[in-house]
Amino acid sequence: MRTHYPRTTHLPWSPGVTSDDLRAAGADGLAGLAGREVVVTEKLDGENTTLYADGLHARSLDSGHHPSRAWVKGLQSRIGGGIPAGWRVCGENMYARHSLAYEELDAWFYAFSVWDGDHCLDWDRTVAFLRGLGVPAPRVLWRGVFDERALRKLRLDTARQEGYVVRTVAGFEQADFGRRVAKWVRGGHVQTDTHWMYAQVVPNGLGPAAALWDVRSGAEPDVAGLLRAVGMAGGGAGGGADPAAAGDGDVLQVTGELVAEVAGRIDGLGVRRSGEERLAGILAAALHGVPRARLAARLAAGPLGMATARRVADLVGLYPALRRPFPYPDAERHAGLVGMAEAVDLGVLHALARAVPAGPGSGGAGEDVGAVEAAEAVEAVDWSALCAEEAGLLGPAPLEPLRAGLRTALAAAGIGDADAADRCWAEAREAYGQGKLTGPEEAVAATWRWRDGTSFPRLVQLSGPSGSGKSTYARTLSGVEEYISLDDLRTARGSRSAQRDNADVLREGLDRLDSALAAAVRSGGTVVWDATSLTRQQRGLAGAVARRRNALVTHAVFLVEEAELLRRNSRRAHPVPAQVLTSQLHRFAPPYPGEAHRTWYIGAGGTVEDTAGTITTAAASPAAATATATATATGEVG
Repeated sequence: MRTHYPRTTHLPWSPGVTSDDLRAAGADGLAGLAGREVVVTEKLDGENTTLYADGLHARSLDSGHHPSRAWVKGLQSRIGGGIPAGWRVCGENMYARHSLAYEELDAWFYAFSVWDGDHCLDWDRTVAFLRGLGVPAPRVLWRGVFDERALRKLRLDTARQEGYVVRTVAGFEQADFGRRVAKWVRGGHVQTDTHWMYAQVVPNGLGPAAALWDVRSGAEPDVAGLLRAVGMAGGGAGGGADPAAAGDGDVLQVTGELVAEVAGRIDGLGVRRSGEERLAGILAAALHGVPRARLAARLAAGPLGMATARRVADLVGLYPALRRPFPYPDAERHAGLVGMAEAVDLGVLHALARAVPAGPGSGGAGEDVGAVEAAEAVEAVDWSALCAEEAGLLGPAPLEPLRAGLRTALAAAGIGDADAADRCWAEAREAYGQGKLTGPEEAVAATWRWRDGTSFPRLVQLSGPSGSGKSTYARTLSGVEEYISLDDLRTARGSRSAQRDNADVLREGLDRLDSALAAAVRSGGTVVWDATSLTRQQRGLAGAVARRRNALVTHAVFLVEEAELLRRNSRRAHPVPAQVLTSQLHRFAPPYPGEAHRTWYIGAGGTVEDTAGTITTAAASPAAATATATATATGEVG
């Protein structure tokens, strides 16, 4: 059923109201917003457009053809399969210039609300669903409990911005639209003599991020545009393995063919991937020769953000493992695949491994791989894919039903301790990988012993090069009963930078860790292990002590660009020698999700920007976030 978008009421202080518009009159007109959390987004000067699974229309249900609507029709054909039946996505078609000229749009369509029948989804699920669909939302200008004075103080550049829209963060019914949504529009917002529909169509300009949103929405990838958008074009990525850095048009062309193959394999997986998973796989194909740690830090500092950057890097790091014959029983393969599924989309990972001929750990990018070796690699990937398919792990977010079911059961049982819930999820995930349980009910029964959050200690193990902010961040953690720093132990021996006593320092540190965790068992307290812990072997030393003391282990992984690390190191009171930092960067192999019970990813800002291994929805992959948004709105998940 087609539904036209309702008219939006003007806020009392909106200067752009006309005699035909609706205005919220006084305090009574704002009663539906008062006391509620609201989000304020930029109002864009485009054509109101509604997309469905099987079509679209402008504000008028019988809107006909117009040249400015051709692009958005193509968009609907790409993303329509991701819109559930009975849902609609409402937004602005920004292709044609109206009164304002835009030069740096992320896309020619922005969505501002998603409807399931007569219900408008809450804002956070709306953004998660749209990102999975491949559509941007308007820029957020303010968020908080409705405050008229704060909103009146908002200042817009009315030569570039038409206004703003206020809506409740919580979802609402269509009957309440007039009370939950309002707008502020600049005065004289229509500033053209001829209506835009009857004038020559002048497209608005797109910015660098448009290449990213095109891929998210299912368009053919523009490799050069993608690399420019993420800051990896024209050098600086390090090493000739980066095709853009090489500056070789022929190499870039070959990479384009590889990326197109990976895109085709992802699109052919059978079940539509979220826009973010598709983007991650395509970027991994384009950048598969860049070292994983460097890639993660570089991408996290750009427009992708930490969550997607980390997944691109994990795809690059994990795909070579699929190309090697698996030497262990298939039962162990299942556990390994479950572990990988917590980090990346296995369907995307197998698509990447099937297409990329070589990479780190399998000969190195660009190395000539013989026909026999290549055939064996393809056979290994295909066999792995069959095992993953048989185990039900090739679809989007295959662990989410188990996670959601356990999360719901723990909440119903009154388990409010986040550490206890995360421990239950980690133990259930491990048991699932070992074949000891198959569904949420068994997971609930198998995790009862971990529900008491005071029955085990916590270990936060820091991992990152010198200068990445480990100590600064760790000092902000609350509830820390013991802080063990190898640098502090060296200082106590006379020199913070002395390396000759490393073996003794490490031994002393591990002894202290063991004693601290033993004491924390009785209190459920937290112990911090502050060392670079660059490799899995190094992390395993403290991890072995933690396992012996039954601790909940959290890896705090610090991903900071090399240039920023060098800048910080030059300003430290105790800088490390340049060659030492270079060696650290070369050896740094960040932990994958599953190496610890849970993982926190911290960027240059010193805050947690992504998580893995936690039971909350925020910890799920972009595909899982989309699936959860859809399932919750349709009542499929409690």
